[in-house]
Amino acid sequence: MKLSSPAFEDGGAIPVIYTCDGEDISPPLVFADVPEEAVSLALIVDDPDAPAGTFVHWVVYNIPATFGGLPEGIPPEPYLSDGIRQGVNSFGKIGYGGPCPPGGLHRYMFKLYALDAPLEAESGLSKHELLGLMEGHVIEGAGMMGTYGR
Repeated sequence: MKLSSPAFEDGGAIPVIYTCDGEDISPPLVFADVPEEAVSLALIVDDPDAPAGTFVHWVVYNIPATFGGLPEGIPPEPYLSDGIRQGVNSFGKIGYGGPCPPGGLHRYMFKLYALDAPLEAESGLSKHELLGLMEGHVIEGAGMMGTYGR
């Protein structure tokens, strides 16, 4: 399974438009080689370099496994079309919250999980709640990393 973005290379700089210094919209993502047995996908984006510990920027789950990715600018709504749900980020909000480091260069980890079932959960899960529900259901994972500094 592969995760990529047409907006930036794996290991490359995340464009300002996708950060709090720009429009703070979610970047476009492309999913490839999703296992045939996958039923749903989940995505977590976090910053392991945050001063107070890992900072979560996006939690999305129940993405149909047939989706080839997510378009730019996913709205910050708890429920999206096709049964997709968004969780709470470390800003305390539903949906995507872009990179906004207090200083220095930070890494942003985009992690995609292929699951053998949809998750029986409402919107608003935290990263840790999502990881708990995914336990025993992960078929495969993929990731990419972007950087942003101020």
